[in-house]
Amino acid sequence: MSERTSGRRTTRDSGQGGVPSARHKGRAAGDRSAGGGAGAGQRPGARPATPADALLPVASPRLTWGLLRAELAGHRRLAVAAAVVMPAASAAGLTAPWVLGRLVDEVRADAGTAHLAWAVIVLVVAALATGVLTGVGGALVARVGETVLARIRARVLDRALQLPSATLERTGTGDLLSRAGDDVAVVTGAISGVVPPLANAVFTVGLTAGGLFALDWRLGLAGLAAAPVYVLALRWYLPRSGPLYAQQRVLTGARTQALAASLRGASTLRAYRWEEAHVARVAERSAAAREVSLSVFRLFTRFSSRLNSAEFIGLTAVLVTGFFLVRSDAVTVGAVTAAALYFHRLFNPIGFLVTQFDDIQEAGAALARLAGVAMMSPPVEPEAPEVPADTSLELCAVSHTYGDHQVLREVSLCVAPGERVALVGASGAGKSTLAAIAAGVLRPTAGTVRLGGAPVERMGERRTERHVALLSQELHVFHGTVLDNVRLARTTAGDAEILGALDAVGALEWVRALPEGAETRVGEGAHPLTAAQAGHVALARLALADPAVAVLDEATAEAGSAGARILEDAAEAATRGRTTLLVAHRLTQAERADRIVVLDGGLVVESGSHAELLAAGGRYARLWRSWAGPEAEPDAEPRTSVPAPR
Repeated sequence: MSERTSGRRTTRDSGQGGVPSARHKGRAAGDRSAGGGAGAGQRPGARPATPADALLPVASPRLTWGLLRAELAGHRRLAVAAAVVMPAASAAGLTAPWVLGRLVDEVRADAGTAHLAWAVIVLVVAALATGVLTGVGGALVARVGETVLARIRARVLDRALQLPSATLERTGTGDLLSRAGDDVAVVTGAISGVVPPLANAVFTVGLTAGGLFALDWRLGLAGLAAAPVYVLALRWYLPRSGPLYAQQRVLTGARTQALAASLRGASTLRAYRWEEAHVARVAERSAAAREVSLSVFRLFTRFSSRLNSAEFIGLTAVLVTGFFLVRSDAVTVGAVTAAALYFHRLFNPIGFLVTQFDDIQEAGAALARLAGVAMMSPPVEPEAPEVPADTSLELCAVSHTYGDHQVLREVSLCVAPGERVALVGASGAGKSTLAAIAAGVLRPTAGTVRLGGAPVERMGERRTERHVALLSQELHVFHGTVLDNVRLARTTAGDAEILGALDAVGALEWVRALPEGAETRVGEGAHPLTAAQAGHVALARLALADPAVAVLDEATAEAGSAGARILEDAAEAATRGRTTLLVAHRLTQAERADRIVVLDGGLVVESGSHAELLAAGGRYARLWRSWAGPEAEPDAEPRTSVPAPR
């Protein structure tokens, strides 16, 4: 459960950077825990894990390369420098076989040791030059790659923050976390450990092949005898491995999704005794990912044996051809020696190129998943968005289903402008899901939500988030000053306005008592705030944002008994005069409401004021007695429960 303004974005505190930038303004109640299960405050884990076909998109190879080219265009100088240095390093590496071939010819000609000194000097200089140029080239390639990856990662984060809430609720957060974590790690590892040696291998193969033909075109052709075997090996391997790697990444994301959903909803799973079903789901998806990984390994082992055959065929062809050429005095023994050394020098780079298709394809699949998010189009806003006529909130025959589990059943609810309505019910009754739907965070399976008479889907994301703020139980304090934390709600607000919002919710006294007052840095790695103080900050954001409609989903639950009354007073102050729908964590919150709506099994079973429902002696009265004790039982004779509108 998380704190959000209209629940539209996720902005978790990493503890590394300051407060999020001004571009994310309007998210008054803070942030959204992406895909938090059953809506805003859903009991996570109650929803079935997201199927693979509901995950976020994966970019095609064309779109992935297009994204890379676009990002590389901004770093032409570094890219050109790398493209010059890497071939120079490969060229320097050709020196040693040539020098050794010359020495063989000189030994056969009994030239003595006169030329030995210059050969040693050339070999040493060539080795040093190769090492230095390879290191510099690798650093340049890694720098370009890391910079491009950082920009792509920023685009992924930007798009993730702008994803419609319904999309995150549909896909869940496991897939997104897998991309932002696992896939970024795979691409990062490839950039540092694969791309530099890959670039060096490409240039080495090209220049060494040229060196073979320079010695003698027949020796060059002999070396090419290995090419068909390499090609056939790749043609056999690639069509089989590519889909496997893509499937591996998808199954990894699905496994992460299942784990995230189960861990996030552990308490709910225990309450409903769904542990075995979720453990079985995690085991099933883990087994699927494991089987694909084993299939990849078996395929790669067979591929490696084909590569060894290619090396044997190529080197044999060079030596046999060299033998006949030397026998006919067409070339010298030194030239054949150099040719054999050149071809032997190709073993590692060619082997690296073909065997690194393992990592290259995995990195490509991971990059395609990142590009799939980075290139997602922002939500399409209606051309002529409707404008609410007032601040009323209406839910018409709303139903919602997670998989096969229906949590809401044709619920209808009207909240008049300025009215304060509390949702009450046992755990799993559908309160948080209804709150998420009312805030526009979750799209109902059936039914409509209207704000001031305008359907929220016709208002657009931006307009809806300006009118509705949702505050839930997970209240985040970001790394930054208290002023910056509250300013997230409206980045144009001055210090006086922020202090006024803090004062309105009763937080100004303890804020002024901080070491540096409102300028005190709080959050991870800074001055810690209590749960009640974090709630005050969140409610101050709500007051500063000044939305027309406020939805509170157990927003004061984390404060504990000591801070509950204080935060309840603060919540009442922050929502005074606003149309308010709140999920009551404590029945004292419901007691203060203008109207109480009791949910049970996804249905509205009672509706009325606190006094009316106590007098009715129905479900709410029983909840009140169990919460407040027998002495709270009303004197009036129990009557039939107040019927709820459907």
